[in-house]
Amino acid sequence: MSMNTVLLAFGPKDEQRTEELLDTATSIVDPDGTVVLLHAFGRKRYEEISTKLNIDDDSEITPDDVARRTRPVREMADRLDRVGVDYVVRGALGQASDAIIRESETADADLLVVGGRSRSATGKALFGSTAQKVLFEADCPVTFVKEQSETTKKAAAPA
Repeated sequence: MSMNTVLLAFGPKDEQRTEELLDTATSIVDPDGTVVLLHAFGRKRYEEISTKLNIDDDSEITPDDVARRTRPVREMADRLDRVGVDYVVRGALGQASDAIIRESETADADLLVVGGRSRSATGKALFGSTAQKVLFEADCPVTFVKEQSETTKKAAAPA
């Protein structure tokens, strides 16, 4: 199955796991394919970031522009540049699940990559409302990347 366009969707809760999300997307996308980095913002978070970046409310800056200027996107873009993977940056404002589904359709994504957390001692995956809605409603396959627990991260570290 061709994976020409892989949409990697992330929000504020995913900023600690961008490496895992990016590893997944780059291992799946075709060599001549494109990764769409989609930073989903809630209205409050978007305004916080715009204020930190000194963006005037009257400017014609788009959510795509704001996404390009955030630290997680810049770091992921730098890494994609280093490994030679083409990418596009998108910013989406509003309900994250709806924005992810809408952008996956607009980009004609072959696959969506989304994240989630593990919250129990037995390591069960917790699908938040965003990931759950995307898993059930997306028109393309979805890869769910579970965040590693702190104990797993510590155990995996070389001695």
